Amino acid sequence: MADTGVVETLLQRIEKVDDGVDSLEVASSLGVDHQVIVGAVKSLQALGDVISAELRSSKRWELTEEGTEIAEQGSHEARVFSSIPLEGLGQSELMKLSFGKIGFSKAMSNKWIRVDKAHEGGPRIFRTVEKIEDQVREKLLLVKKGDMTQLEEKEKNELKKRKLLSEVTVKSYWISKGNSFSTTVTKQEAELTPEMIANGSWKEKKFKPYNFEALGVAPDCGHLHPLMKVRTQFRQIFLEMGFTEMPTNNFIESSFWNFDSLFQPQQHPARDQHDTFFLSDPALAHEFPQDYLERVKKVHSEGGFGSQGYKYDWKIEEAQKNILRTHTTAVSARMLYKLAQQKFTPVKYFSIDRVFRNETLDATHLAEFHQIEGVVADYGLTLGDLMGILHQFFTKLGITKLRFKPAYNPYTEPSMEVFSYHEGLKKWVEVGNSGVFRPEMLLPMGLPEDVSVIAWGLSLERPTMIKYGINNIRELVGHKVNLQMVYDSPICRLDSKSVHQVGVL
Repeated sequence: MADTGVVETLLQRIEKVDDGVDSLEVASSLGVDHQVIVGAVKSLQALGDVISAELRSSKRWELTEEGTEIAEQGSHEARVFSSIPLEGLGQSELMKLSFGKIGFSKAMSNKWIRVDKAHEGGPRIFRTVEKIEDQVREKLLLVKKGDMTQLEEKEKNELKKRKLLSEVTVKSYWISKGNSFSTTVTKQEAELTPEMIANGSWKEKKFKPYNFEALGVAPDCGHLHPLMKVRTQFRQIFLEMGFTEMPTNNFIESSFWNFDSLFQPQQHPARDQHDTFFLSDPALAHEFPQDYLERVKKVHSEGGFGSQGYKYDWKIEEAQKNILRTHTTAVSARMLYKLAQQKFTPVKYFSIDRVFRNETLDATHLAEFHQIEGVVADYGLTLGDLMGILHQFFTKLGITKLRFKPAYNPYTEPSMEVFSYHEGLKKWVEVGNSGVFRPEMLLPMGLPEDVSVIAWGLSLERPTMIKYGINNIRELVGHKVNLQMVYDSPICRLDSKSVHQVGVL
């Protein structure tokens, strides 16, 4: 509520006039800031129809900070003239003064001074007139007094050009009597209390009208993590392309499904403890499809299906070791094996879930991250089909310029790294990996010989970090996450400008 004295004074002013008063004039006459009067107007408006307040806009001329200085101390050129004694002043000395440079130019234009360049001590400035009239200061003093009638439009524009004068828009209220006008203000009650009802005092009290348009206090609610917002966008792209989401709720896999079923040899470096987390309890898995396990063992140790295999002594003990899965491709292997046990129909699968690597932690690597994976199984798929679907997938992300580079993966042949041209960096950057699953992986499952499976993958954390401007992955995931960042992060919108940056980190 505004100051009661100001409110009552304002009401008394309104009572004395028939048409109304201007809030700026009232503030000036009372010697208070205009916002004080505005506060009083708002308070009276909240009481109902006590007053009528119409917001008006007007323009007026005001002195700038430099204009105020000149009105008080004189123009730069007049101060230059006053600084020059009868015997003259060295130009270098004059230029040391704060007003010297601008004042010298104006005083020369007014022909108040001259420069003697032939003076033996260097250029020297002398007066050319005995006295001057500082018209600039006089005009600014008129503005300060509010008397603009004596200034022509041309003079106003000249002062404006010199940045001594500015035209400002002033907003004020024209205040007049309302239908319920009164010079006495009774504070209205904001709420009906049990006591008022019990003693009947509510009958004599005036209540503020309830504002049904007012916003209530925002309720506390959950907030989606930026990683989940970006995940939702990627998931929507897969669903738009007709993919089915794979069940990825098993973080623990046996080495058989994570490595062996993918035709990854048991002596591969990725199966070392420096790269993979092995479980101690339970350390081993025991349930496998025995006929499928035997076919996997044979293709590793002896070869088959047109392959010579790896020619080593395949051990069930290595395949039994339980691990935290290193990729979601282990889930893809399970789904493809399940598909092979029924009458084959073409499928499109995708998954976005967590995987685990025994990495050295730094600003761009954690021991766990999310892998995005797409898998398509159909008759006679070729490398051209893989390139085509990759073009469609990345176009939906806003990435249109793609290149493919041959690469090596244990379970895909051929394999391709996917590169996109980064408009900001002006170079090609890697955005994903892809390939065609090897026959040594697919045929032991029981899939038909003319069925091919193409797949590709990328991480979720890197595009999220770039989308939200996060440089350290530990600020996105883990115990160091600032929860305020989660509350403040806007909704994710994947577009060409932001997603072109995927793979920079």
